[in-house]
Amino acid sequence: MAKPLLLLLFAAAAVALSSTTPSTAADDGLTTFKLYFHDIVGGTSPTAIRIAQAASSNSSSTFFGAVVAIDDPLTTGPTRAAGTEVGRAQGTYTFADQKTFGLLMVMNFVFTAGDHNGSSLAIMGRNEVLDDVREMAIVGGSGKFRMAKGFVQAHTIDSGATSGETVVQYTVSVKA
Repeated sequence: MAKPLLLLLFAAAAVALSSTTPSTAADDGLTTFKLYFHDIVGGTSPTAIRIAQAASSNSSSTFFGAVVAIDDPLTTGPTRAAGTEVGRAQGTYTFADQKTFGLLMVMNFVFTAGDHNGSSLAIMGRNEVLDDVREMAIVGGSGKFRMAKGFVQAHTIDSGATSGETVVQYTVSVKA
């Protein structure tokens, strides 16, 4: 009696292990591409504007409590002159950390040209801007990206300290 039971347990374990094998990058159906996000806080046509703040936001070393609305250009290259605009990053970011520059990003990448024209990606997550690479979740999409899931990785190219224009390279990995 013990031998058939042991054999049944081994068979069940083999089935369970085979069905939980992780997928590899080659077979997971991810589409990966790069975009450049241009967050312009100064000049005559800013694309990022503070729309709300706590009474203490300006005295906070991390601007904790400030909320910024964005309509930032997305381009194919690191400068607006060298790249083609393919869409806009629209949404908000909130300064949500009292100890470091940690933002809560809630935005859509709205594609207006190129391969993804007419589609959008919904992105949400923590962006600790002083880290070299930050990862945020793709939580949905529309058009070509309907029911999308995946992630973006952000890497700052230019902090905008002198120009007022922060440039961030976004590597998008999405499965629709």
